[in-house]
Amino acid sequence: MKHLLVIATLFCLVSCQGQTAKQKTVKNEQPAEKEAAEAAFKVNKTDAEWRAQLTPEQYDVLRNKGTERPYTGEYDKFFEDGVYVCAACGNPLFKSDTKFDSHCGWPSFDQAIEGSVVYEHDNSYGMSRTEVMCANCGGHLGHVFDDGPEETTGDRYCTNSVSIKFIPTKKKP
Repeated sequence: MKHLLVIATLFCLVSCQGQTAKQKTVKNEQPAEKEAAEAAFKVNKTDAEWRAQLTPEQYDVLRNKGTERPYTGEYDKFFEDGVYVCAACGNPLFKSDTKFDSHCGWPSFDQAIEGSVVYEHDNSYGMSRTEVMCANCGGHLGHVFDDGPEETTGDRYCTNSVSIKFIPTKKKP
């Protein structure tokens, strides 16, 4: 019985190491692909320029595809009239009337402004997801899922608060 347990443990360790090596190979190929993809965006800045413009948390999310902790973002429970723009370049992304409370811990929208975002398949962390990026600068915004409100689009754009800024609708005097 002990031998079976030892063999099973060794098999799991070897299996996990094989997956890690595969992920490292993919990550090593990404910088060239990332540079080519970024060159296609209208707004292109050097790494130093992005670091100077963005806060450390914004830089991690927008440029390194990081994720803020759930329920900590400024716009998670925020519902006012206006538009949400990319925090890096000001590109209008979401209208406030498409925002809803999905109870996931991040701001959620059921649709993006047409042409404002681009999508990329994301297999990171052993998941298969669709990444959402700003079409203007390539900044990582979050991911889109198909578990949004069925009465609208059925989509849920799960967005990091630090990747967006809110611009309120000007009230008429």
